[in-house]
Amino acid sequence: MHLYEYHPDELMRLSVVRRAAGLTLSEVEEQLRAAQDREERALAAPKEPRKPTELDIASCQRLEWDRIVRVMTKRRMAVYSPDEDHRVARREELRVQRKDTEAGWSEQADAGLPVEVLRHRVYRITARATSTPDRQEVVVRHFFAACGGAAVEHAQTVFNRPGSRCQDDKYQIISVDQVVPEPGEFF
Repeated sequence: MHLYEYHPDELMRLSVVRRAAGLTLSEVEEQLRAAQDREERALAAPKEPRKPTELDIASCQRLEWDRIVRVMTKRRMAVYSPDEDHRVARREELRVQRKDTEAGWSEQADAGLPVEVLRHRVYRITARATSTPDRQEVVVRHFFAACGGAAVEHAQTVFNRPGSRCQDDKYQIISVDQVVPEPGEFF
């Protein structure tokens, strides 16, 4: 059985905490404003049919930046340090407990087969409709996958699935971007 080392929401919050480490309150507030702008753009964009969406990512990150501003203000931190943020430590404890619990369930259900811990990331796949040359419709989807190639395979399956809103058109993938965690960050 497979279980995930981090779920998408855990990755989103952790990536914000890692980026915030060492920033001053004014720098964190600047990041909060940028996250608010991203969330507003995501609200105005076409809705994605499945999670994680750009709106999910933007909202989760905005909430985490907002929480860090409150922690820094309350504790009068000159510079943000995750080591002084009790919520960060508590979340890590809960994540480890979740992994242990899921591993226990897996071992019971799979009669002692080994548990594989998967490290996934969130990728943004951008595709363009090719079946109608006069219409340059661009579709953006986010996928939780181990690598860019796996995200592309999953996207192609979704685009071609019967009943999909994309089923009637042919789509060419034009970009694959790792969005959470940021490329090169703790993996």
